Amino acid sequence: MKNKAEKALEQGKGILRLAPTWVPRSFCVPGRRIKLHPDDYYVLGGVRGGIDERWLSSTTPAKNGPLTGENEGLSAVVYTDGGKEEQILLKDVIEELGAQIIGDRIWNEYKSWPMYSKFFDNMGPLPHHIHHNDEHAAKIGQLGKPEAYYFPPQLNNHGGDFPYTFFGIAPGTTKEQIKECLQNFTKGDNKITMFSQAFPLIPGTGWDVPPGMLHAPGSLCTYEPQKASDVFAMYQSLVNEAIIPEELLWNGTPKDQIGNYDQLMEVIDWELNTNPNLLETRFMAPIPVKDEAEMAKEGYSEKWVCYRSEAFSAKELTIFPGQTVTIKDAAAYGLIMMQGHGKMGVWDIETPAMIRYGQLTNDEFFVTEKAAQEGVVITNHSSTDPIVMLKHFGPNNPDLKL
Repeated sequence: MKNKAEKALEQGKGILRLAPTWVPRSFCVPGRRIKLHPDDYYVLGGVRGGIDERWLSSTTPAKNGPLTGENEGLSAVVYTDGGKEEQILLKDVIEELGAQIIGDRIWNEYKSWPMYSKFFDNMGPLPHHIHHNDEHAAKIGQLGKPEAYYFPPQLNNHGGDFPYTFFGIAPGTTKEQIKECLQNFTKGDNKITMFSQAFPLIPGTGWDVPPGMLHAPGSLCTYEPQKASDVFAMYQSLVNEAIIPEELLWNGTPKDQIGNYDQLMEVIDWELNTNPNLLETRFMAPIPVKDEAEMAKEGYSEKWVCYRSEAFSAKELTIFPGQTVTIKDAAAYGLIMMQGHGKMGVWDIETPAMIRYGQLTNDEFFVTEKAAQEGVVITNHSSTDPIVMLKHFGPNNPDLKL
């Protein structure tokens, strides 16, 4: 295994090429904006549901019940052996090479890659739900889950059925009102969003969602960096005329506490949810990483798009047509191409318009800390089209000083 990992690292000169990782969800209807071929959204069979997620730089297995496929949710590194393309899990590469991939700072603290990102692409809204913090997640042997949203313009040619997201609990709501909603979960619509507030979703912007915060994601295609965890519980019983199974209400609850509505209430961070300034404290408009005129002279633009969490961060990098630039970062990161084509290090990079299930691409990579610090050389081969990529980083990015 170590020889394979070292071969992949050497071939990429510190940049690993990744294969697409597709994940179905049985309770979702695909929005069909993540470039999968129209015939392939249900390629895993109707019982598995439609494919509405692509996981990026993931060492976190998907938790999709007893029918979950082997290595579902795990990213694979593509390398060449004897003239033939082979694959090895990114998880295995990091376990074998450790700090050579993610750097001493993250390896020494986590012994793993502690985040991943995804494209989430649902035609309609999700139920009002919550992710547990570390304390509550530990009760079922998991980690807490902060996450963030960014809505890439390139993947949002249409807004889906409901491009609005409910966040938090409306100020003035009582705990007794929310508890009554939870107790009414099996009686049809428990009307929990009556006590929330919805915001329109705007491409090119995003939101921060700490653990303990109720949220009902809207129907824009979403780039979603998050902590390496899949813990959640659904607190809304009916959405888009679809009934949510009661088992998802108790998902994330210790078995000996199932039926205890006070336990569900404890998971809610009440002060966070009832903050009247959600727009000020949770909304994220892009922020340039440095002076825009200075970057433009060098042939590029780079902006922070996810920056409110210590668990991860993300940037949007644009290389102008015909330009060659060297981009340095302090930390390792995964990346996904959103637009354009050219060269990055030893790799050809391109943004596919359509991908068959199982097809390899040249649009997703993982940049080791050493390569990031030395600088990644990127050339835009187009005279008209910018290269645009999204870059997802692990915890406490040294460059994030806003």
